[in-house]
Parts: sequence; structure tokens; C-alpha cells
Amino acid sequence: MKILTWNVQWFKGLDGVVDIERVLEKAREIGDFDVLCLQEVSVNYNALTGETPADQVARVRALMPGYEVFFGAAVDELSACGTYRQQFGNLIASRLPVRLVEQILLPDPVHMGETNTPSMRRICLVCTVQAAWGPVRVMTSHLEYYNATARLAQVSACRAIHLDACALASHPPEVIAGSPYQAKPHTMDAVLCGDFNFESSSVEHATMTAPSEVGRFINAWSVLDSSKPYPATFRIFDRTYGPEPVGCDFFFLSPTLSTRVQALIVDQLTQVSDHQPVLLTLKD
Repeated sequence: MKILTWNVQWFKGLDGVVDIERVLEKAREIGDFDVLCLQEVSVNYNALTGETPADQVARVRALMPGYEVFFGAAVDELSACGTYRQQFGNLIASRLPVRLVEQILLPDPVHMGETNTPSMRRICLVCTVQAAWGPVRVMTSHLEYYNATARLAQVSACRAIHLDACALASHPPEVIAGSPYQAKPHTMDAVLCGDFNFESSSVEHATMTAPSEVGRFINAWSVLDSSKPYPATFRIFDRTYGPEPVGCDFFFLSPTLSTRVQALIVDQLTQVSDHQPVLLTLKD
């Protein structure tokens, strides 16, 4: 099972060109993925996408036959002119059966620093897919960049989503067949990926991977070789947002999947986004 995560910056490369086709082509070159998780996908923000298709979700769906495409809008608002809606958020495309879809709004506490900062709502998009060995909860998000208080709160919320799901898997609720209370694919197996806007040495990372009695997250990279630093996934070519390259695009896993981790690859060469794509391979 292969999962690729990528902050595609509304499909804008470092050359300033917005091109959905070339980003998806590059993703396919990296690996024959079963699940694709994208962050920063735009609908009707014309100032971002220019003359390219305004509805990027529809275009991705058209370009990915054989995959189900699910979009979670973190922002869903009326345009300034008041004539159409604008959306911005995360996308999951899967060729594996998707048994359950959830869109969970993350907290956005007010920044209490001396200066005000930009703010944008964030969500965690969750698709429980049917892998060869059973259901796997695939979660993707893009956490707050400017507001550290909000980012840490969002980390705790992502952990809570996972811990609550693990508790349900341990103690499944009563089922009423043929209704919305029918059996759900509760599972301890989970993958959380995306652009987290924190580094491996941060308090956010420590919070995400803190021990817990029922369920927890581990960094997939540590399963393979914890002695090596995590590869840079941001600011390799463009230093607009900082002086040095950093790794902030991760895969976190439930320990139940640790023995299935086969490879984790970061493509550090492509420049069709300002972030680098990351591919995780899990053994069937």
C-alpha cells in the first residue's frame, strides 16, 4: 500500500506556473500510489490560480479516473463580490475502497502575542480505506503556520481524533443495521500525513508522538532509521519563509502499522511546488 502526501500550493511551481497536470504527472513518477493526500487545493480563488481551471477539485477528479476523490474545505466562504463560493483545503484520492469519510474542523484559538497574525481555519480530512489486511484510517491535514498557539491546539486535536477512534475500535458501539447506526470500520490502524508546519525537534512533534494508554502516533521515519535526521521537505530551493531547509511534511502512524513500514521517500528534486512530496510504502 503506497500513500503520497504533498502540499501542492494550489499546484503552483517555483516558476510561478499553476499546472495541475504536471503535479499529478510528477506524483505518478514518484510512485504508483494507492492513496494521494494533497494540501492547499483551491476552488474559485482566481487570484491564486489565474487563467487555469478555478475549480481544482473538479480538474483533479477528471484527471484521476479509477480514483475516488474527496475534498475537505477548511475555508468555505462567499466571494468578495458576493456571486460565488470560494473553498480551500485538503484532498484525498483513493483507488482503494473508501468505507467512511469524515471532515473534522480543528481549533483556531486567538493569537495572544504582541502582534496580530494572519489566520485560516484548518480541518483534518479522514478517509477509512480498505487495505489488503483490513481498514486503515488515512488522515491528512495542513496545520497553522503563523499562530503557534493554534498549531499546538491543532496537534492535540489530531491526536484526540486518533485516540477517540482507537477507543471506539477497542469498545465498538451497539449496531442498528440498515441505519446510520450500522457497523463502522473501526480500526486501530491509522496514518496521519500532511504539512504540519513544525519540525522533528519541536514541542508540537513531541506532543503528537506522546505516549498514550489507548493508541498513539509514531513518526514513520523513526521506524526506518531514527539515527538519521529527517529529510528536508520545505525551503530547499526557495528561502522566502526562512533561511534554511526544514522537514515539516510527515507521516505519523499507529504502532499497529510499524511492522508494515517498508520505505519512506522524499523527492527533494522537484520544483513544481514549494514543498516536496513524501511517499510511504506499507507492506501488505
